[in-house]
Amino acid sequence: MKLDLVHDIQAAFRKIVDAMSRPGQINSIKEQADKLDLESGCFNSTLVLALMLLDTEQTFHVVAARPSATTGLITRLTYAKAAGTERADYIFVLNDAKPEDIEKAFRAAYPGNLMNPHKSALIIIEADAVSNDRNLILTGPGIEKESYVKVKTTDHWVELRADKNSEYPLGVDLIFTDTDANILCIPRTTQVRKQGVNQWAMLQ
Repeated sequence: MKLDLVHDIQAAFRKIVDAMSRPGQINSIKEQADKLDLESGCFNSTLVLALMLLDTEQTFHVVAARPSATTGLITRLTYAKAAGTERADYIFVLNDAKPEDIEKAFRAAYPGNLMNPHKSALIIIEADAVSNDRNLILTGPGIEKESYVKVKTTDHWVELRADKNSEYPLGVDLIFTDTDANILCIPRTTQVRKQGVNQWAMLQ
């Protein structure tokens, strides 16, 4: 593994913080992801995120068609503990996950509580592609007026997220990564709606 666990992880972390503070901005961690040469069962960028976010104090869950290999590797590299979806600090949804398993993960993810809403789960989702095409409209803190993004996936995450985050400040934050190691962050404070669809209609 050529990845420098100090300098490369710090560089990737700065890009994640930047993307989280500016929802809709797409950053790349390809430089760091390309330094990994491990058989992980997930995108290299996903593994970079795992190395960045996890340690002995954190729990995680992998949602995938065959999660055991990726779960075992992440445990060995980070010493984090695998846990059930409802108890996981971080949920990794891999590209081959079934739509019904993704829905279960959203519904089971811990949304925090009123005393500690920041302790909610963070969901990392592998997408085929993320871009700034005009498919979804983002508004909220960190966005001057509107941002536009497109996330190419097989699931209906927009509706699942809207339902999960309907009782603010409770809810989950999302990080998307794609096959080119692009990163898109959507914190719970961001409002997401489809072009031509009223935001509140998604909650009906």
